[in-house]
Amino acid sequence: MLNFFKISIILSISSSLFFACSHREIKVMPEIKLNNHSYSNFDSITIKHIHLDLSVDFNKKRLVGKAVLDIINPSTCHYLILDTRHLDIQKVKLNDSAETAWSMTEDQNHFGQALVIELSKNTQSVAVYYKTQPDAEALMWLEPEQTFGKQHPFMFTQSQAILARTWMPCMDVPSMKMTYSADIRCDKKYLALMSAENTFEKNNKGVYHFEMPQPVPSYLFALSVGNIEFRSLGNNCGVFAEPEMIEKSAYEFQDLSKMIQSAEELYGPYAWGRYDILVLPPSFPFGGMENPRLTFATPTIIAGDKSLVALVAHELAHSWSGNLVTNSTWNDFWLNEGFTVYFEERIMEKIYGKDYSDMLAKLSLEELKLTLDDFMRTAPGDTKLKLNLNNRNPDDGVSDIAYVKGCMFLRFLEMQVGRKAWDNFLNQYFNHFKWKSVTTETFLSYLDENLLSKYKNLNLNINEWVYEIGLPKNCPNIESKYLIQVEKSATLLNTQKNPKTIDTSGYTTHHWLHLFRNLNHDSIKNIMTELDTLYQLSNSQNAEIQCDWYRLCIKNEYKDAYPQIENYLIQVGRRKFLKPLYEALSETPDGLIFAKKVFEKAKAGYHSVSRNTIQSILDDNDSSNIQ
Repeated sequence: MLNFFKISIILSISSSLFFACSHREIKVMPEIKLNNHSYSNFDSITIKHIHLDLSVDFNKKRLVGKAVLDIINPSTCHYLILDTRHLDIQKVKLNDSAETAWSMTEDQNHFGQALVIELSKNTQSVAVYYKTQPDAEALMWLEPEQTFGKQHPFMFTQSQAILARTWMPCMDVPSMKMTYSADIRCDKKYLALMSAENTFEKNNKGVYHFEMPQPVPSYLFALSVGNIEFRSLGNNCGVFAEPEMIEKSAYEFQDLSKMIQSAEELYGPYAWGRYDILVLPPSFPFGGMENPRLTFATPTIIAGDKSLVALVAHELAHSWSGNLVTNSTWNDFWLNEGFTVYFEERIMEKIYGKDYSDMLAKLSLEELKLTLDDFMRTAPGDTKLKLNLNNRNPDDGVSDIAYVKGCMFLRFLEMQVGRKAWDNFLNQYFNHFKWKSVTTETFLSYLDENLLSKYKNLNLNINEWVYEIGLPKNCPNIESKYLIQVEKSATLLNTQKNPKTIDTSGYTTHHWLHLFRNLNHDSIKNIMTELDTLYQLSNSQNAEIQCDWYRLCIKNEYKDAYPQIENYLIQVGRRKFLKPLYEALSETPDGLIFAKKVFEKAKAGYHSVSRNTIQSILDDNDSSNIQ
């Protein structure tokens, strides 16, 4: 009798679990097509607003809850199609009441799966109940030892370019802009922050409400949770960081209020209310991410001398170019980044002077030329401003082509029409396309109608700039008086091979970078130890200087620096620094062995964006060695 009851209970539980997990599938699936890196039917249905109601589970490394999407369905489509990737969908309700049929397509690499939802005639909102996976690519779950404080875990998202679909169901395209709100639940020891209206202190409930009243695309949705403090830097700006980094961060960003004021003087009022910065732990893969109202920043810019704050100017500039006016597709990425680099340079010029700004621009142009040399051999098509990333991961388009070639194109246009006319046009452009997304063709048409048509005799070669490979011959040349003496010092070192013959007094980060990049590594092979001892370069705490010095060390097989290189690769997660060092190491069999050993130690602390890039470098070099 007892066995019978045991069996009955087991069957009852099993039956309950089956019905709880099962759902009604869609009988006849609509046609699913990949468009602008998305499976969603964004060209038929509009998402007005998303409300996220999520709990943060550090133990299971999951977000659990629901996303409620308010939609406009003018053509009365029978289905809503959303982008997802590895989301555990539990149920879907219409108007947050009746459950409806839904199905998912097969997973397709980085594009993920289409979530197809059956709609009724009067559907105004769709609630998707779901869980994220522990390895969701947008989510970085840090163990306490991976943070500055070493006591508490930390979580942050990185949604650009198409990773938002790994932590929420959405139309993951930059052309779909929507407002959002959220209720986030976490342990009361932590503060939750989003790219929205934030509070500045923890509360005793661990429940935080957010509102983003301005429309943004999915890649600008952002969330972070951890042991975080705040320091005000002005009436509408401040910095968040772990307690161990908050004072250093506040010092580094003292000029933030001036930057905002300078940007507004150039291109109109700041449209987002507050501008705050969150300094993340080292595993953040980028220099910064322009999440509106809350820029995410790498700690590698905390140099102690404010020499790397151009990155803050860059992310602030995105508040106009990228966030306010957004590239409509990832093929138009240069519209976000080229404009932003140009705007960044103008902010830096306004605050720190033209000579300083020109020094930064000169360094960027030199880096661009190196990238072009590489790409012209390996992927010449990716040197165009207007990219073709169809059926490719849009992350493949992230290089300084979009950033610096795009900026040089805008510099060129400014030179042709004059700064006053150019600034008037840019103000008009930002105001006209405010809260909208544009394509390259839309911009060029607007440029011609509202500016260039007034200048009939200009020979601009715009098609060459935008649609052809390489760098046009009429690219502006940039000179920097600050760097001329550095070039003379580099020549002395290359020829006389005596570090004591050069004067480095007054050197900033940028002087050192220019020196390293003008040294012939073969010429200085025998003076690496002397250079290192004299200037303590291997023990530098400046991430930019470390990266370029370590690259010289690898080229010269200066093994005394390898312990510091290993430590650097483990501690730093920024892809800009990791990529060139792993590439340099992978050029020799011994270096590749060392790189693979370090990667195994370091990869758990890398974000998926960095981890995937480095894994690809190592795999490619493994294949070439086999051949």
